[in-house]
Amino acid sequence: MKSLRSIAITRRTAVAVGMASMLMFGAPLAHAEMLAVEKDELKFGFIKLTDMAPLAVAYEKGYFEDEGLFVTLEPQANWKVLLDRVITGELDGAHMLAGQPLAATIGFGTKAHIVTPFSMDLNGNGITVSNEIWEMMKAYVPMEGGKPVHPIKAEYLKPVVDKFKAEGKPFNMGMVFPVSTHNYELRYWLASGGINPGYYSPTDVSGQIKADALLSVTPPPQMPATMEAGTIYGYCVGEPWNQQAVFKGIGAPVITDYEIWKNNPEKVFGLTKEFTEQYPNTTLAITKALIRAAKWLDENNNANRMEAVEILSRSEYVGADKEVIANSMTGTFEYEKGDKREVPDFNVFYRYYATYPYYSDAVWYLTQMRRWGQIAEAKDDAWYDEVAKSVYRPDIYLKAARMLVEEGQVDEADFPWDTDGYREPTPAEDIIDGIPYDGKQPNAYLESLPIGLKGKQMVEGSEIVGG
Repeated sequence: MKSLRSIAITRRTAVAVGMASMLMFGAPLAHAEMLAVEKDELKFGFIKLTDMAPLAVAYEKGYFEDEGLFVTLEPQANWKVLLDRVITGELDGAHMLAGQPLAATIGFGTKAHIVTPFSMDLNGNGITVSNEIWEMMKAYVPMEGGKPVHPIKAEYLKPVVDKFKAEGKPFNMGMVFPVSTHNYELRYWLASGGINPGYYSPTDVSGQIKADALLSVTPPPQMPATMEAGTIYGYCVGEPWNQQAVFKGIGAPVITDYEIWKNNPEKVFGLTKEFTEQYPNTTLAITKALIRAAKWLDENNNANRMEAVEILSRSEYVGADKEVIANSMTGTFEYEKGDKREVPDFNVFYRYYATYPYYSDAVWYLTQMRRWGQIAEAKDDAWYDEVAKSVYRPDIYLKAARMLVEEGQVDEADFPWDTDGYREPTPAEDIIDGIPYDGKQPNAYLESLPIGLKGKQMVEGSEIVGG
């Protein structure tokens, strides 16, 4: 059997021969002007979630090879291992939580300058509770035609949490990583219903100071089993692990992140700043391939999604049943068993400028880090802007996009060429608590949130001090 390296070399030779033939016989020259990549053999990491799809598609459809890249995709045990291996150079880049490049760059946890030229998707997460908790919540959930009225608010969970507290029982919930979208979305939803999800401090990184609900880390694929064992009563995770709870009959997803914040940013593709500086053409080539993959995933009104489901179901990618993955990847989402509803934008990979790395997305993550004490001290608005611009790299993204437009691979209209890097403010009606978000005014936004640190407040010991 050939080694992986020999296969890669063989495939590289095949691409080179094809290039030579195109030149010799006058075929279209789009690929003849391929970037002179500085590094062509690359290894990328990912976690087994459906939103790693752009990586799988870029590999399976040959988009990486079109750019002269010979890529190995490797699943990682958890988000910490993934980040550490990117920092050490064992991985050249990875499917990352959007909070990871930001946290690493400002030194929360591991210190390293990580950047992203590509946002992998919008939406894609859900919050699931156990059957026991769902039955208790139902007493407070409005019904219509025998079905719950959505979106289901955290205020319907609050009496359940209060009951647990009164009985001296901790209300445990799971999220995937301290700087994950899932942590911040779960906290956002809980706080919107008057449930305090707890604070971090420089001396206590549990995130459980003053908490009504105790959040802790559980790797995504282990969420359903951990809840089934009774260790946690609910969780926030990406797909297919909410739908898996439905299929196993152990829980009910109560809300999607689309309902918490319409078209919220999700994962990013992360690289070290050093990699992008040492291998600028390689970085552009990677970004080009990923943009093409995202386009394929959304084009023709999601016509390719069932093929994507088949790819993702393979053991080397997500390794879940096709039916489970299709439940959310094809425009629907099943809440409790049999309650399947249309959610056409549950997974967005390309439309709505999904792949553009907006500074305002970065700023939102930073506000949530500050809100819950991961950023211990107050920062002025300029600091948020500066950090966002040091991590999110729309300049690289737009350069790659321009090349694809010139090659005829994508349309000019697919990209926000004239943006200053900030989205228009998110209106109140698009967010679960009715509080609008403007990335250019992070401190005013923090002041508007009823639960969370404001101004110069800090967490000292078990108390919030300052003002």
